[in-house]
Amino acid sequence: MTAAPPVPGEVPDPAALPPSPGVGVVNIANVLTFVRLLLVPVFLVVLFAGDGHETAWRVWAWAVFAVASFTDRIDGELARKRGLVTPVGQIADPIADKALTGAALIGLSALGDLPWWVTVVVLVREVGVTALRFWVIRHGVIPASRGGKVKTLLQGVAIGLYVLPLSGVFASARWWLMAAAVLVTVGTGADYVARALTLRRTSARAAMKRARREAAR
Repeated sequence: MTAAPPVPGEVPDPAALPPSPGVGVVNIANVLTFVRLLLVPVFLVVLFAGDGHETAWRVWAWAVFAVASFTDRIDGELARKRGLVTPVGQIADPIADKALTGAALIGLSALGDLPWWVTVVVLVREVGVTALRFWVIRHGVIPASRGGKVKTLLQGVAIGLYVLPLSGVFASARWWLMAAAVLVTVGTGADYVARALTLRRTSARAAMKRARREAAR
């Protein structure tokens, strides 16, 4: 499998790297990924504790979300720097990311704190990008871009602020931050579609198919 040609602004992405030889499934990077997965139901239980709007429980929910988000920042970095890339980690990491984001968005919308259209837009983009990954998997892997990293950061900070029991100017600030997150989410999704189409058209596999068709004529 090959990766798409690098473009300015791209950063190393474990999903685009070949698995590190001789590395077992149980390593610090994978452990952090699975910790993030395990924290998802914990986050939801704490978020809905009481009536779902008790200040103390919401602060605890934010703390759980912050810890889970922190593991997302360091597991990929550890996998790259220490040569701990494994097929299991390449699959589990994006699943854990989407599970945490999806659970938070759905939970906040169910509590009436976040409009459902925001949750739907973000989740449709995330599911769509995952589907595109599978659609182009035989042609290569599209590395994460700087825009994708900004999207992840904006989503995490905005969701965290919505989990906290804020009011006044802080509540207004989180609305604008979430609006920015949605815009970047849609924009990077469109960019991913364009890059996926380009990869399918220009990959070595596509070139081989065209060559076979030409030879058969």
